[in-house]
Amino acid sequence: MRIRDSHLNLQILIGALTFCCFSLMTCAAQVTNDPTTYPPPGKLIDVGGWRLHLNCTGKSSGKTPTVVLESGAGDFSVDWGLAQPEVARFARVCSYDRAGTGWSELGPRPRTWRQVAYELHTALQKAGEKGPYVLVGHSLGGLLIRVYANQYPKELAGMVLVDSTHEDTVLIMNGKLKRMRELSQGRNLPPIRTTISSAEKELSAEEEQGVEDSLKQMGAPQIGSPYNRLPAELQAARLWVLTQPRHYTADSYDYMGEEFAELYAARQKQEYPLGDAPLVVLLQKPGKSGDPPPGISADEWERFNDEKRRQKVEFTKLSRNSKLIVAENSGHHIHLDEPAVVTNAIRQVIEASRRGEKLPQ
Repeated sequence: MRIRDSHLNLQILIGALTFCCFSLMTCAAQVTNDPTTYPPPGKLIDVGGWRLHLNCTGKSSGKTPTVVLESGAGDFSVDWGLAQPEVARFARVCSYDRAGTGWSELGPRPRTWRQVAYELHTALQKAGEKGPYVLVGHSLGGLLIRVYANQYPKELAGMVLVDSTHEDTVLIMNGKLKRMRELSQGRNLPPIRTTISSAEKELSAEEEQGVEDSLKQMGAPQIGSPYNRLPAELQAARLWVLTQPRHYTADSYDYMGEEFAELYAARQKQEYPLGDAPLVVLLQKPGKSGDPPPGISADEWERFNDEKRRQKVEFTKLSRNSKLIVAENSGHHIHLDEPAVVTNAIRQVIEASRRGEKLPQ
């Protein structure tokens, strides 16, 4: 089963197995399977028997909140490699890898967005990275940081949504448009797990086979736009991560329909759920949706993209203190296409949070 979305590219392999975007443009870097060749740039933090990779740079300074970066589906910490060094010039900033991806170990399954939020919260606390935080989320990461803010409201200083996915989004499944929240079967979400069994720390034979079969069909991982904007050493590390089978099970969410529905229902009940917290909403330039995929008519594709853009504009209603910025020279990965746009948005949110002021319009 395949889901395709210009804002959330998901390849369903096992439940909701996620792939990032590959292209035919080859990176010149040589890749080896030796993990010692690509040591984690940050620290591995134990969150209950499994470790997450947390990479924090920059210095804490007075009332300046720490910035936390949440990647989109299939992406991980190195993809903030253009924005993070610039943010580190004026704030403490942490990128990380969700369980199973990047340098992080596999976490307990089934995976849920609540579980992701708990693990990030635990990693930050154990690493001594004190809140409140400015949460920055790209694509699926925008949903994840909103779940984090719901679970830990006192830890929110502000938020930046980088072309975020909407809770009422429509994705393409098996050549048809599907509203994700309508896939809910009304199941109760499993409780958050704080421990892990030894068996869960390794991929099952079925998971390994599913990944192996799919990688054979796709061919060797390659680096294309916009990832080719990263420095060569980060491109090489990215290719190494893409050779790790666990990476392709990391964003597998068996309860995705229920989680979309839950976030949608909560949003209908509460006006301005972020209160007065400063919020910057970043959108890519209009008109970059491309040709409709097979099975989707031109009219459907136009309506699909028009609705998606209207939804993203509505993110400004999450807070009474919000601002919309369109990245005029960007596609979906604004932090790679125009990292200065993301960096400046983070700076504005930090300053508004520190001073208790409204964002400049």
